[in-house]
Amino acid sequence: MHIGVVGAGVVGLQTAWQLRLRGHRVTIFDPKPGHGATRAAAGMLAPISEVQFGQDKLYPLMLAALREYPEHIARLARATDRPHGYLENGTLLVAGDRADLTRVADHARVHAEHGMHTRPISQQRLREAEPGLNPRLAGGYEVPTDHQIDPRLLVGALQDALSAELDPGDFPGVGPAAVSREETVVRIDESGGDGATQDVTTAEGRVHRVDRVLVACGLGYRSLGGVTEGFPLDLRAVHGDVLRLRLREGYLAPGERHVVTATVRATVLGRQVYLVPRADGGLVVGASVREDGLSGVNAGCVQELLEDAVTVAPGVRDMELVETMARARPGTPDDIPYLGYVPDAPGVVVSTGYSRHGILLSPLGARLGAALLTHEPLGDDDARLLETMDPTRFGAGAGPARERLAGGIPA
Repeated sequence: MHIGVVGAGVVGLQTAWQLRLRGHRVTIFDPKPGHGATRAAAGMLAPISEVQFGQDKLYPLMLAALREYPEHIARLARATDRPHGYLENGTLLVAGDRADLTRVADHARVHAEHGMHTRPISQQRLREAEPGLNPRLAGGYEVPTDHQIDPRLLVGALQDALSAELDPGDFPGVGPAAVSREETVVRIDESGGDGATQDVTTAEGRVHRVDRVLVACGLGYRSLGGVTEGFPLDLRAVHGDVLRLRLREGYLAPGERHVVTATVRATVLGRQVYLVPRADGGLVVGASVREDGLSGVNAGCVQELLEDAVTVAPGVRDMELVETMARARPGTPDDIPYLGYVPDAPGVVVSTGYSRHGILLSPLGARLGAALLTHEPLGDDDARLLETMDPTRFGAGAGPARERLAGGIPA
């Protein structure tokens, strides 16, 4: 089967990889692969420290996705020598002062009520675990099961795996390499009345015929013509400002570690800031959450992020600021992605709306998206997850994924 993937962010690339593993031919359409929201992402794989009040339906998706990461990364590592930056180094939830600690404790209590594993950590234990943290921090919690990955490295590894000649001993039956076309898709149309083939039209006027299409172009979904025009999705742009810093040469004495070695998510004066260390001495600091419609980096957000990061880890003050970036992430009304068939277009699957959790959710979204595209049977757990992400949940349209599959998608 020949499947077109519209959008080469982390969700599109992960799904293309899953499709290749199933032996299908894949063509990816994106003028700048990996340069959308994925480019700015910090890569926290943190279902516990990232979940917010009222997100009871989102948490099972996040937890299921995290469980898939180790096997997913192991398989990717067999296909490419490119680094991916996956680290199981845990996360610290810390508080700037006593009022902040009350807020963090409230979250921890909710975590415990839902069976999420956190451990209180004292000021002394914080200093022992992370000497680079401010000794005046009020305390916090350890989350040993929240991890991280470097999204930029992950994108590079996925692109390499998609184009590599794979060892048939490790990957029996795997199909040909994906073809990446640096083109912008403007519309998707059924090329026949039965939905068995689709025409993908690019801004350059070229038409590519494929069997199925995955639409994973984030907010770009809103500008597509063709079969998606009759199925508008409620998407909003959630901007985030992210900073990247690095240690200056000679900053650390022999034997000294990074400014921080674990991912740190802090509450400072009621504001949220995270510090994600990289193995190469880099540090990602983020992220603001704003819906002002402004695409550029917000100076006030940068100021607050730096001030709060220095409050948490004073050594940040002496690091080199190498990049500021803002990207719009596709958000939904309930912060849950859209994953399912486009009504009346059984050969087209939409996978968007991952908002701040695209990196974490991408292996799960990719596996389930590939299953929908290739008409694989669904187990009960997967069917429930897909029902949660049903893109018709806010309006009229087709039923849940299992019902759609039972109707028979053209093979």
